[in-house]
Amino acid sequence: MNYKILALVLIGLIFLYQLAVDCLAMASARRKIPENVADVYDLPAYHRWLRYFKEKTRLALLRHIAAHVTTLVIVAFDVYARIANALFPEGIYGAALAVLAADMVISLLYEIPFDYVNDLVIEQKYGFNHMSSKTFFIDQLKSLLVGLILTGGLCCLFILIHQTLGNWLPLAFAGLMLLFVLGAVFLSPFFSKLYNKFEPLPEGTLRDRLTALLTENGCTVKAIYVMDASKRSSKANAYFTGLGRTKTIVLYDTLLEQMNEDEIVAVFAHEMGHNKHRDTLKMYFLNAVNVAIMALLAWGVISIPEIYPDFGFLGVNYGFAFFLMASVGMSFLSPLTGLVFSALSRRFEYGADCFAAERGYGQALISALKKLARNTFTCLTPHPALVALTYSHPTVSQRVAALEQVGGQT
Repeated sequence: MNYKILALVLIGLIFLYQLAVDCLAMASARRKIPENVADVYDLPAYHRWLRYFKEKTRLALLRHIAAHVTTLVIVAFDVYARIANALFPEGIYGAALAVLAADMVISLLYEIPFDYVNDLVIEQKYGFNHMSSKTFFIDQLKSLLVGLILTGGLCCLFILIHQTLGNWLPLAFAGLMLLFVLGAVFLSPFFSKLYNKFEPLPEGTLRDRLTALLTENGCTVKAIYVMDASKRSSKANAYFTGLGRTKTIVLYDTLLEQMNEDEIVAVFAHEMGHNKHRDTLKMYFLNAVNVAIMALLAWGVISIPEIYPDFGFLGVNYGFAFFLMASVGMSFLSPLTGLVFSALSRRFEYGADCFAAERGYGQALISALKKLARNTFTCLTPHPALVALTYSHPTVSQRVAALEQVGGQT
């Protein structure tokens, strides 16, 4: 078997799938807006949203074409093998890290122009971007450094495990990845501080209401923070982060600016619903399934040394194994696993909405959802197939309908 030809075929199939997804996204603009969210956009706002949506979907299509063409060129012309063989013809660790570093740099070279156009051209044009060019490039540099450190460290541990344990690799790597994911969750508040500033929510009626809601539902958190999201974007959000004693709630400062107090409490109640239903732990279980798949893929690409000469390598290259696992293996399987995970995620969102509605925040949450949709230019008419394949949240219309049904039953 020629493994290069197999990889190229899989990359081609992944591209065709992504092309189909992009076409579904483009077709979404032609769909009729549901009646229960028809008041989100007035006519001028609708036409402005339509121009924004078309520019974003075209950019996404071009980005995916660039990514797949780049991957095809890398694989077809043995680009990473040439780099690794030239720099580290005999070193295991050096050759692996050279491939990982080259992959990150090459990815940045084609990703940065698209990110720049998205953030500093399109988002700027429609009034969402608050980020300067300086902040943009500093963020890119931080992401590169963090990525090099984390991925490089993980790869080195992977090599050490395989060199030490051999056939025990899948079990050991799965355990390592689970620890890595949990560590990332615990450290997420720290990593967030590399990009944003966090201040405690000031004293006042809002803080009192949020604290009372936490107490009533037996939920404890380390703190409630306000994040300076407005320095990058006008878009609003809120989320739980961390685990155990590091668990915190983060409110975007834009959320406080755009919502009234009832709407903020409703959004907060939704996030607390996720916590109450242990949705985070359930997602960790789903991530564990992904980790198990990755471990099996890792074992597969490492246990077949005949793979690497087909791509120009002198021997097994662990960095290229990571590349194959992520860019080919997981990318090929993710539409299948994503179909299941996205469906479960949408179910969790319905449950969190229901939690808020049962506590009397249904109408306020509907108002907040519509305001968020209006202020972020959300697509109100995504194709049903696109929702099933890629959406982690139900559509705004679906959420409003479910909240209205709960409201009618209570």
